[in-house]
Amino acid sequence: MRILLVTDAWAPQVNGVVVTLQNTVRWLRRWGHEVEVLSPEGFRTIPMPTYPEIPLAVMPGRKVAARIREVDPDAIHIATEGPLGIAARAWCVKNRLAFTTAYHTCFPEYVKPRFGVPLAWTYAWLRRFHAPSSAVLVATPAIADLLAERGFNAIAEWSRGVDNEIFRPAEHRESDLRRPVFLFVGRLSVEKNIAGFLGLDLPGTKLVVGDGPQRAELQRRFPEAIFAGAKHGHELAACYQRADVFVFPSRTDTFGLVLVEAMACGTPVAAFPVRGPIDVVTDPHAGVLDDDLGAAAMAALALDRERVHRHGTRYSWEHCTRQFVSSLVPVRALERSLARAA
Repeated sequence: MRILLVTDAWAPQVNGVVVTLQNTVRWLRRWGHEVEVLSPEGFRTIPMPTYPEIPLAVMPGRKVAARIREVDPDAIHIATEGPLGIAARAWCVKNRLAFTTAYHTCFPEYVKPRFGVPLAWTYAWLRRFHAPSSAVLVATPAIADLLAERGFNAIAEWSRGVDNEIFRPAEHRESDLRRPVFLFVGRLSVEKNIAGFLGLDLPGTKLVVGDGPQRAELQRRFPEAIFAGAKHGHELAACYQRADVFVFPSRTDTFGLVLVEAMACGTPVAAFPVRGPIDVVTDPHAGVLDDDLGAAAMAALALDRERVHRHGTRYSWEHCTRQFVSSLVPVRALERSLARAA
């Protein structure tokens, strides 16, 4: 099958969307599918407001249309609601081509605190964007319920995975940091609520791995914390392995890949009982969910790392890629459907 993946988020960006798409493409190609990625590469771009490391394509309509014609795909998946996604959606609707979409990010909850836009307005726009989609792929049942309550249709599950060759327990857990080590991994931005973690009264060391627009501010406010910058692959896995607890202070994530990576390394999770954690940390022996994040972090210290690891290995990229393939539809399916109805 020739699959066209349209995404405004792609390498060298490092986030959950990019990691998910890259691993999905890797498995699709392993199974013999031909995958073409239409990303901001090759387009004139401008930095995304409040996310300058994310390039947004400028007026990409003609080039997107030409690329779709050139690829002539059997299936089209529009992964993001940015300029490329909007242009691809418009072309598909105009030419009566079926496509699927995904809901990766809780944009309404991100936009409201930054720009004051009411949640209902952003959800209305997103509902309109996804309405023609043959399937709206979501990572967890909680997000599926949220979108269903907001009037979205054709919702399908597309879970997440972990590379168990990289993210696994260390044979020997040694650290030069004062124990216990409480770890955060992710983008250093306001929606991640990192200050909610760094402000906790916890013993030992708080280790922050990642980068982003809030890093300088957080370093000024919390000089006792260690900021290690962005890490990848085995270096990132080593950070999980040396930590005693992974603390996830976000209240707005749709899944939280870092939760699975931490658990696969045997590191228990402490998080709020909200969307994302409630669907990922489903075993009380793998993490502690509590409205008191400090209490959750301390309680997680007592969990058995082997049981945490076993729960983390339940997630695989192979499984979630099979879900992705099962949701795809032929591009001409919509046209045939309309013809039958005529």
